[in-house]
Amino acid sequence: MKVVLSIKPEFANKIFDGTKHYEFRRAIFKNPNVKRVIVYSSSPVQKVIGEFEIENILNHDLKTLWNLTKEFSGISADYFYQYFGDKENGFAIKIKKAKLYKSPKCLRQDYNLLPPQSFLYLT
Repeated sequence: MKVVLSIKPEFANKIFDGTKHYEFRRAIFKNPNVKRVIVYSSSPVQKVIGEFEIENILNHDLKTLWNLTKEFSGISADYFYQYFGDKENGFAIKIKKAKLYKSPKCLRQDYNLLPPQSFLYLT
């Protein structure tokens, strides 16, 4: 099973250039069968630019999560803590085998979907 994740272009690009190995989330999908992520690069790109396999999903308190992921987080510590805000725990999706599409796809035309706030299941 796949999910579509909205990711800011600067972070989506880091996933595909290999400098970002984790995608951080305040909430995570409940279905344990999700194995792939379709990357929707949000505004101003607004295209599906690639996908990646999920190696695993970490769920820890913020200090532990940052210490485990900071080397390949693709973000600063300030951004990390600001993103999670008042949350006590956070999630990090470990990226495995990222594939950038040769031609970006349109979420509406190619998938018949609107951009998700967080994520959408794709069957």
